[in-house]
Amino acid sequence: MSLSMTLPSLADELKPFTSDGCSLFPDGSFTQNTLWLSCCTAHDRAYWQGGTYETRLKADLELKLCVTRLGEPALGKLMLAGVRIGGSPYLPSGFRWGYGWSYPRTYAPLTQSELTRVQNQLLHQGLTVPTLIGKPDLNQ
Repeated sequence: MSLSMTLPSLADELKPFTSDGCSLFPDGSFTQNTLWLSCCTAHDRAYWQGGTYETRLKADLELKLCVTRLGEPALGKLMLAGVRIGGSPYLPSGFRWGYGWSYPRTYAPLTQSELTRVQNQLLHQGLTVPTLIGKPDLNQ
C-alpha cells in the first residue's frame, strides 16, 4: 500500500483561523492601541482562506480602504504596500496568502468543497464568513 493512499493530501489540510493582528505592523496608534486592528483581522480572514490573485488584490484594497475610513489614509497606503510585497503565497510565512492551507498553496480559485470547509471552520470557531470572498470564482 502506498503512503499516498493512506495519508490525506497535505494540500487539503485547512488549519483553524488564527490572526496575529496587523502582522509586523502596529495594531493602532499610540493613543488608540487597536484603532485599525479590526481591519487587519478581516484582512487576515481573507488571507487565511486564499484564492485567486484578483481576490487577494480585493482584500488588500479593502484593508487600505478600512484604514483610510478610520482617518489614516497615509497609513492605509503604507499597509497596502506592505501586504502587496510581504503577503505573497510563494513565501513560507505565517501571514502569506492562503496561510490556512498547507504550504505551498498558490493562487487558485477555491472549489465548492473548499469553500464549504472554510465556512464550516469559521462557523465552528464562532466567526462570521467574510462576504468579500465567500463565493467561488465562476470564471475559472
